[in-house]
Amino acid sequence: SLVASCTLVVVPNLTRGCRPYALIENVVTHADHRQQGWGRRLLRDALDRAWAQGCYKVMLLTGRADEAVFRFYEGAGFSRHGKQAFIARPPG
Repeated sequence: SLVASCTLVVVPNLTRGCRPYALIENVVTHADHRQQGWGRRLLRDALDRAWAQGCYKVMLLTGRADEAVFRFYEGAGFSRHGKQAFIARPPG
């Protein structure tokens, strides 16, 4: 059965020597399997895949405002101090 999942998108790019960048979203670990290292291994694999494709950065977005979640992502190698995200949604 599926224990953990995320979406990794590698985006072609015209800046930074035409090196791509990547986005990670929808990081989820099944509730019965949390605190067992699955999420950290999943993110390590996602980062390894992005680096192998020549990405110069990987951005991770989360809708959670939980300090424990922020610490989890920082422990996986991400910084909360890099950029400010802006989100637009369709009207209606």
